[in-house]
Amino acid sequence: MADMNERRDVGAPMGGWQAPGVPERAVLTGRTVTVEPLSADHAADLFQAYGADDRIWDYLGYGPFAALDDYRAFVANMAQQTDPLYYAIRPNASGRVEGIASFLRITPGMGVIEIGHINLAPSMQGTTGATEALFLMADHAFRSGYRRYEWKCDSLNRPSRRAAERLGFSFEGIFRQHMIYKGRNRDTAWFAILDKDWPGIRAAYETWLAPANFDAAGRQKQSLGALTAPFVAVKNPET
Repeated sequence: MADMNERRDVGAPMGGWQAPGVPERAVLTGRTVTVEPLSADHAADLFQAYGADDRIWDYLGYGPFAALDDYRAFVANMAQQTDPLYYAIRPNASGRVEGIASFLRITPGMGVIEIGHINLAPSMQGTTGATEALFLMADHAFRSGYRRYEWKCDSLNRPSRRAAERLGFSFEGIFRQHMIYKGRNRDTAWFAILDKDWPGIRAAYETWLAPANFDAAGRQKQSLGALTAPFVAVKNPET
């Protein structure tokens, strides 16, 4: 029989919180990159950019593609979906599309949204534009009213796990035998940013992205990981 005097631990009340809508399919413009809704017109640029290294497909449930027509049909189908909601990433310097990312598992009633299907061409990996694109998408999600922003990846994908922490995501654990893709098991590493931490993380991005943070050779003066570290509640054990 329950002890009537035992404390009842329940979650904090949500007060006047209201569920957001689905994020607007908007063009997001940054200093070094533009993030725009995906269309079949982006396929040729992406197919050419991705051809440099097939390893970019290792942790995705699809690809590589042998022919442009096959990939164009795939992109055309992706572009019509609303969840995942796909975006193309266009570095302003080259003017060519060199990456894709999406919002997915969009759950307005809970205020939860995930970023995934991130696929950056070798030419874009490690660039300021890659980081700015992910910043623009996170900012769009939080401005749209979401309170939890998730990042998930194969637990063996160490570059993705390191990137999540650098970008300000807190590690939340491993979901064992979470998926099967390409005939392989996937244990999934989970990360998230909460809305209460976003203002500080956003300021960290803005500090890092500022032209004053880079010297004449383009080398950073402060690392993004150091700037976001105070907001990472649980460290990724892979770093």
